[in-house]
Amino acid sequence: MSHYPTDTYGDKALYDRATAHLDAPLAVVDLQAFDANADDLVRRAQGKPVRVASKSVRCRALLERVLARDGFAGIMSFTLDESLWLARSGFPDVLLAYPSADRAGFAELTADPKLAAAVTVMVDDPVQLDLIDAARPAGAHSGEEIRVCLELDTSYRLGKVRVGARRSPLRAPGQLGALARTVVRRPGFRLVGLMAYEGHVAGVGDEVAGKPVFSGAVRVMQAAARKELARRRWEAVRAVRAVAPRLEFVNGGGTGSVQHTAAEAAVTEVAAGSGLYVPRLFDNFRSFTGRPAALFAQPVVRRPGPGVVTVLGGGYPASGVAGTDRLPVPYLPAGLRYDPQEGPGEVQTPLLGAAADGLAIGDKVWFRHAKAGELCERFAQLQLVDGDRVVATVPTYRGEGRTFL
Repeated sequence: MSHYPTDTYGDKALYDRATAHLDAPLAVVDLQAFDANADDLVRRAQGKPVRVASKSVRCRALLERVLARDGFAGIMSFTLDESLWLARSGFPDVLLAYPSADRAGFAELTADPKLAAAVTVMVDDPVQLDLIDAARPAGAHSGEEIRVCLELDTSYRLGKVRVGARRSPLRAPGQLGALARTVVRRPGFRLVGLMAYEGHVAGVGDEVAGKPVFSGAVRVMQAAARKELARRRWEAVRAVRAVAPRLEFVNGGGTGSVQHTAAEAAVTEVAAGSGLYVPRLFDNFRSFTGRPAALFAQPVVRRPGPGVVTVLGGGYPASGVAGTDRLPVPYLPAGLRYDPQEGPGEVQTPLLGAAADGLAIGDKVWFRHAKAGELCERFAQLQLVDGDRVVATVPTYRGEGRTFL
C-alpha cells in the first residue's frame, strides 16, 4: 500500500464524485497532480530541456499537454512504428530510444523527407545501418539523410559484478568514436545525437520502506555509478564530437536521476516520463516526492463476508522480473490489501481489511499501477480529472487502435 497520506495526494471522495456518472473499470489522470509533477521535473532539470518518454505516457493528448509547457522539448519513443505515427501526427522531434528491425517502417521513413526530418533512429551496430539501407526505395541514397543517434552502455561494473540493463554493446568511448566514423562516412546518414540511459540510477528507488540496509546499499552503488558514468560519458561525448562536431544533443537520465544527470556538463537534455504519472515504483526515492496522477478504479461486485470485498478484474502486472513490486496496489480507500492466496486476479480480486466494511456493491476501489504507461494498455480511454470534475475524455494509444508492442 502507498505510504502517501490520502489527504495530501489523493482524495477518494473527489475521484468518486468526478466519476459518479461513469461505471468502473476506468482510468483517470489527475491533471493537478500531472501538472505539479511536470513542474517538478523541470525544476530538477535545472534549465536543460526534458524529453518526454512516450512509453510512460501512451496518450497523445497528454503528450501534447506536457510538450506545451516550458521546459519540455521532444519525444523519446519506443518503436519505429510509433515514431512514424507520432511524426505524422505533427510531433516534430521524435527520438527512437531502441534499435529497430522494422523493414516496412524503414522503407516508409527513407521514402518520406518529412518523416526523415522528424525521426531520429537509434544505432549501436553497423548492421542496423545495413537494415535501413536495404529498406530504402531505389534511388533513395541520394535523398533525405536518416538522422542517427548512438547509445552508450551505462552499466556499472565492479570486477565481474555488473549492475544495469543490458542495452548497447558500446561501452568504451573509443567504440563510440569508431561507430561515429562509420556513420559519418556512410552516404544517406547523419549523426545527430548520443544517448545514455542509466536505468540502475533513474529507475531504482534508494529509500525502500522497511528495507534500510538494502536502501543504503543502493545509495552507495548509485553514488559510485554516477561518478563512473559522468567521467565515461564526458569522454564518449568528446570522442563522438571529434568526428561529428555538430552533434545536436546528448541525452541522459530518467525520472529518478533528472537532477544528477542534468548537472553533467556533457549532457544537453534529460529524459523523463514516469515522473508525470508517478506509479508505485517511484515511491521509493529520497531525492523527490511525486504526486500519484494516474489511477484506475475497479467496481465492488461481491461482499463475501466481514472485512472482505471482491472487485472485478484488476490483475494488471507490470513488466520486469516477476515479484510483488510489479503488482498494482489498492490505494483508495486506504487500508485494503490482497488476499495472499489469490492476489490480483484476471476476473476478480478479493480485498481484505477493515476499510472493506465501508464499501457497498457498486462502489469504486482505486488502484495505482506499478509502472507508468503500461496502465494505458489496459484502457482505451483516460478520464482527465480536475478537482471533482472530469474535464475531458481522451483516448490512449490502445483507444486509437495503436498497440505497438
